[in-house]
Amino acid sequence: MLDNLSTADKYATIKARIDELEAELKAVRDQIIASGAETVTGEFADIKVTLTERSSFDQTLAKSYLTAEQINACTKKSLVTTLRVKAKVGEV
Repeated sequence: MLDNLSTADKYATIKARIDELEAELKAVRDQIIASGAETVTGEFADIKVTLTERSSFDQTLAKSYLTAEQINACTKKSLVTTLRVKAKVGEV
């Protein structure tokens, strides 16, 4: 189906489909959560809803307590590859 497209166009097409599916998934997720049910039973799957507490680290606050050397000693660096898609629009 996508065999005759460039890799850039394949990537953009697939990403657009995934974005649509993720939006649809979020809407269904929101419906499940709004139902208030702890378990939602279906023909093909059962969904268990749980609520957990998450803690996060306040980096800005930590920096106010630490020296630059201490911050550097605790900092991990890694390379991240990012692909940005810019759709081309046709000329009018």
